[in-house]
Amino acid sequence: MKLSSFITLSFYGIKEILFKKHKPILGTVILTDKCNLHCKHCAVNNITGELYPYEQLQKEMKQLYERGVRILFFCGGETFLWEDKGKKVRDLVKEARQIGFLIINIVTNGTFPIDVPEADLILLSLDGDREHHNEIRGDVFDVIIENAEHATKDNIIFYMAVNQLNKNMIGKVGEITVNTKNVRAVSFNFHTPYPGTEGLSLSVDEKEKCCEDIKELMKQKVPVFNLRSAFPYLIHNSFPTPCEQCVVVEKGKIFCCGRCIEVQGLCERCGYFFAAEYALIFRCHFRVIFDMLRTYLKFIR
Repeated sequence: MKLSSFITLSFYGIKEILFKKHKPILGTVILTDKCNLHCKHCAVNNITGELYPYEQLQKEMKQLYERGVRILFFCGGETFLWEDKGKKVRDLVKEARQIGFLIINIVTNGTFPIDVPEADLILLSLDGDREHHNEIRGDVFDVIIENAEHATKDNIIFYMAVNQLNKNMIGKVGEITVNTKNVRAVSFNFHTPYPGTEGLSLSVDEKEKCCEDIKELMKQKVPVFNLRSAFPYLIHNSFPTPCEQCVVVEKGKIFCCGRCIEVQGLCERCGYFFAAEYALIFRCHFRVIFDMLRTYLKFIR
């Protein structure tokens, strides 16, 4: 994240807060639901296996920008599987920059070589040590660590979805974060129980314990890309949902906050830290706003 982009976003956000607007600022473009893995906690992969057309993705990016989105994520399925007409994810990142997006990030399972230096952040899934990660995702732990350490830029953030299978691995993931080349930080989410994955959900007490583990990482100066002040709201799911400042677009359809909004009752069990953080920020929770400024400034490059 560049300082100029951060300053522009800050002024943009202040205006939204002061005038109580409801324009989205963070948008996600789904490139495909095709994935080379079959992770135990995922319910949105390999439904159609379709790689969405380049022209469609161009149109969707421009639509999001016109609606006010300035932070853009590319997601799957597995993003690095996407290609069309000779174009790959790196080409989409370059085009998004030309359109005017200030921050452009990619979410990946890390099983493909990472060569997108134009992206601000690569969010790479890591769900525990070798044993726990492989239990959830298959035998890919060594591959993703090797790909991280051979990436062409140090723009990687490990991205852990905490559930019943790996809830005791937060400390270990923090340790791997500080010992892996090209990794700037770690970011956490709680499992959001899509239909068929409800058994992986955490109880309130388990979420509280996990937040204590994350706080301990922060005390140890492990770079954590989450806002501590939002933890109580995440533990009790007491933050406003859906988050109107976040949108997802897939195959031309725009969802407020995320695709999970269409699953009855799922918003009330949301585990996405960023959704809670943005929802609280844009409802003038000043402690969370201060925490965001203090945290994000650490990642200015």
